[in-house]
Amino acid sequence: MGYVFGPVPSRRLGRSLGVDLVPFKTCTYDCIYCQLGRTTHKTVERREWVPLDEVVAELQERLASRPDYVTLSGSGEPTLYSRVGDLIGRIRALTDIPVAVLTNGSLLWQEDVRRQLLDAHVVMPSLDAGDSNMFNAVNRPHADIAFEQMLEGLIAFRDEYRGQYWLEVFLLGGHTAIPADARKIADCVSRIKPDRVQLNTVTRPPAEDSTVAVPHRHLRELAALFCPAAEVITDFRGVHVEEGFVATRQAVLQLLQRRPCSADDIAQGLGIHRSEAAKHVQELLAQGLVERVSSPQGTYLRALQRPRVPSSHRRNEHAGKKGPR
Repeated sequence: MGYVFGPVPSRRLGRSLGVDLVPFKTCTYDCIYCQLGRTTHKTVERREWVPLDEVVAELQERLASRPDYVTLSGSGEPTLYSRVGDLIGRIRALTDIPVAVLTNGSLLWQEDVRRQLLDAHVVMPSLDAGDSNMFNAVNRPHADIAFEQMLEGLIAFRDEYRGQYWLEVFLLGGHTAIPADARKIADCVSRIKPDRVQLNTVTRPPAEDSTVAVPHRHLRELAALFCPAAEVITDFRGVHVEEGFVATRQAVLQLLQRRPCSADDIAQGLGIHRSEAAKHVQELLAQGLVERVSSPQGTYLRALQRPRVPSSHRRNEHAGKKGPR
């Protein structure tokens, strides 16, 4: 077992109960910004990677937590799961909690993939590039996936799907946050016609250390290029301070105060899913309580003896100070 995790705090979905349908880092892409590291099994093969009945049984046990969404996401690309349509149908028969699918959108050019997602309440694909060169540089797709093919799939799905279609655009400094490249993405978005466009950038430890976050102010400026108007989703929501999430986050911090750990060490040590561990690490990094350390053996997290005040907090404190009376 171990296919269901959370609920975890989600900036877009509130309290999200995650469902992991493929083995760790089994994906059609090898994105340079991925919070879970490099893809170890790049594939376009669709099959029943995990037993459908076991997934449904485990999910049924966890629905009492009353999440805001049941989200098909996790450690790889969920549309590689050949029975994803059957699963969506089974979930809808169990509960009135809406189903979201968090996908990179790379397989939507396949008619059977589009058909299997039609009963989801929300489908959330991503678009990280506006042309083939940037697509290959940022997403590093499987050789069988071409940029135009992927884009046509996103467009075709809009024509067939009647649920909520939210498109995430992931912008990176030095890559797609350059206005000319962002405009290319915006032109593609105008062809896709999603219900919502959501701009994001690096907030968690990425696959490549060279990946650079885009400042929030610059994201707001770039949002004006998109139609429909894009929203910036890098801010944390109130759901992140709920009691259960804070307790687990504190356990992560206490573990790192004892010794440096990789993300896998955290997940295994606390008995939580890798994606859940990544969420808590993100918060601790944002709060200046931990830092990343690179070594020949990989990337580790360690607690700071003297917490670092995030730059945004320093600006707020400075703005609040008054001169002598």
